[in-house]
Amino acid sequence: MRRLTFGMNVSLDGYIAAPGDDLDWGVQSDELFQWWSDRVGATGLALYGRKLWETMSSHWPTADQQPGATPAQVEYARRWRDMSKVVFSSTTSAVAWNARLVTGDAVTEITRLKSEDGGPLDIGGATLAAAAIRAGLIDEYAILTHPVLVGGGTPFFTALDSWVNLNLVETRTLPDGVLLTRYEVRR
Repeated sequence: MRRLTFGMNVSLDGYIAAPGDDLDWGVQSDELFQWWSDRVGATGLALYGRKLWETMSSHWPTADQQPGATPAQVEYARRWRDMSKVVFSSTTSAVAWNARLVTGDAVTEITRLKSEDGGPLDIGGATLAAAAIRAGLIDEYAILTHPVLVGGGTPFFTALDSWVNLNLVETRTLPDGVLLTRYEVRR
């Protein structure tokens, strides 16, 4: 059974995007990019909801060619392009960059993907992750908390049907006060 991790950058008040889908509040250190790059390098398959896919695919395919791109950003962009991806959307008609599109039931497909052989799965996007959380499919949460309050927007966690008990497996402080916390689901 493949492990499924939900990991995102999060504001201290619990949002992955500020109002208007603004993502400019995050602290972007080389060490943070390296953590994400290593994560992408270890991921067997990344699962994206439509909104996060649109954000990622509009930037990362050519991010390494932008003036001033740091070595960590260059490496992340290369790894992101090479990583296998599945995009879940009923409104998107085509995807690129080593991705395939799923338009059917996300929970059914994620359940199938977890049962296959292969490397770990990462899931991104609040709506897609919420469906996986409610279905009990998430094995780990990787939360990179940034020292900023955005006051609203897209929450990391949506309303749940029942409690999810967790065990803390890692904490680490990154530059500029970003705090990494990793939790495994207690089963």
